Amino acid sequence: MGPKILTVDDSKTIRMIVARAFKPFACEILEAADGVEGLAVVNRDKPDIILLDYTMPVMDGFEMLNKLKADPETRSIPVVMLTAEAGRENVIKIARRGVRDYLIKPFKEELVVERVGRIIDLKAKNEATAKVRRYDDPLHVLVVDDKPAIHDHIRTGLADTPWTVSALPQAGQAVDFCTHQMPDVILVSLSLAEGAGFMLFQMMRAAVKTKSIPIFALSVKTALDEQQRAQQMGFNGLITKPIDLDDLKVKITRALNLDTSYRYFLVQNDVLVLKLPPNFNPTTANDITLNLRPKATEAVDAGLRKLLFDMSPLTSADVTLIKLGLHVASLCQELDIRYTMIGSAAVSAECRNYEETKDWQLLGSYDEALAFLAGKPPGGT
Repeated sequence: MGPKILTVDDSKTIRMIVARAFKPFACEILEAADGVEGLAVVNRDKPDIILLDYTMPVMDGFEMLNKLKADPETRSIPVVMLTAEAGRENVIKIARRGVRDYLIKPFKEELVVERVGRIIDLKAKNEATAKVRRYDDPLHVLVVDDKPAIHDHIRTGLADTPWTVSALPQAGQAVDFCTHQMPDVILVSLSLAEGAGFMLFQMMRAAVKTKSIPIFALSVKTALDEQQRAQQMGFNGLITKPIDLDDLKVKITRALNLDTSYRYFLVQNDVLVLKLPPNFNPTTANDITLNLRPKATEAVDAGLRKLLFDMSPLTSADVTLIKLGLHVASLCQELDIRYTMIGSAAVSAECRNYEETKDWQLLGSYDEALAFLAGKPPGGT
C-alpha cells in the first residue's frame, strides 16, 4: 500500500481530477467534501498529504488548516492548498500557517502530480512490487545528534527490536555515512550548530539516493520556531525531547509502512482471528484499527466470512477496548462477516456496564466461538 492522499474539496470535479491524476501511481486516494468531513478522514485514516480547498461550505480550508496545525497528531501532515484566489494577501496568509505549497485553480493533472511528488515519494504501480517489510525485519536507524545521551537513550529504547542504530555527532559525517551505507530512516537534531540539521535535510532531499528516506526532526518541546521551520521544509515528522520511545517506534513504523498485522491477526479453521495482546493499550488499539479493514477485506476476498475477536488475554475492560470492539462489530456488519467474541468472565461483566455493548455475546472459549460461528448454538451476535 502506497501513501494516502486526501483531497478536501466541495467540487466533485476537482476530486475526480485529482483521483485520475494519481491513478498510475501506487497510492490510496481519500476524499472529503468539506473541512468537517476532512478532519474526520484525517483522524480515521492518517493521510500522508492533504490537498485542501480554500473556499468550502460548512468549514472552509483555512479553518481546517488551523485545526490541523493546532493538533500535535496532525500538525506535521503536509498540506497543499487549492485556491482560485492568487492574491498576495491570500498566499501570505496560508504560507504563515505552514502549508507546503499551493495550486491555483484550474490546474492540470500533471501539475498536481509534480507538486505532490516534491513532498511525498510517488511510485508507479508497476514499480511498487517490492516485498512488504514487517516490524520485526532488520532496519537501520541513523541518529545525527551531538548529545551522546540521546544516542544512548535511542539505542536502549530500540534494543527490543531487530533494528540497528548508528549515531553520529555531525551532519557532515552523516553525508559521508550515506555514501557507503544507506539507512532506512534518519533522526536529525535541529539544535546542531549553525543550522546543520536543516542543511543536512536539504542535502538528503536533493540527492537521488537519499531523497525518499524518511527524515525526522529531533527537537526540544519548547523550540517552537525550529519545529515550524522543519514542518515547512518537509521533514517527515517531529520527535520531541525528552523522547517518547513508543511514539518513536510508531512514527518509524508508519513512515516505512511496516506491516504489524501479524501481531494480532491470523487465520485458523477458516476463521480470521483478531487476538489482543496482554499489554493492550491505546497505541495498540490504533495499530489494530489501521490494519483491521485491510485484513478483513483481504479475508472476504479470499472467501472467509467469519471473524473471532479474542479478548481472552485481557483481565479488564476500558473505553479503549469498547471503542475497538464497536469498530470491529460495525466493520463486520458492513462486510457481511459473521463474528463473535471471547473474553474472561471479568471482561464480559465489565463490558456489560456500557450501554453500547448490551448486544455483545462474549463466549468463554475458543471452541465455543468456533461452534457459534459454525451456526450450532442458538442465537446470534
